[in-house]
Amino acid sequence: MFIKRDESGQVVQVSREATAECKEFVPPCSPELQAFVADEEGGENLALSKSDLAFVRVLEDVINVLMDKSVISFTDLPEPAQQKLMERQSLRKRLNSVGLMSESDDDSGVI
Repeated sequence: MFIKRDESGQVVQVSREATAECKEFVPPCSPELQAFVADEEGGENLALSKSDLAFVRVLEDVINVLMDKSVISFTDLPEPAQQKLMERQSLRKRLNSVGLMSESDDDSGVI
């Protein structure tokens, strides 16, 4: 692997081949290369996790709308989905009752 370093000597870019910017060779098992790759993947994983959490709320709202419009009923959902929805609803009510959630996370609105 070939790397580019910043002014302080930290790895800032990696390439499988030598390029104009990535000239310095380091073995794939290099601890600093491993740390750089782990940091890059960690940031992407964090962004994806945050997106997943927001999307769960969207799905929950969609399910509620479908049930409110009688498109589906609660019992149409698989048992594990029913349990998860009830757990989230219960948790949200507890958090709202002690003021730990923002107004935008209450049960009063949809998406």
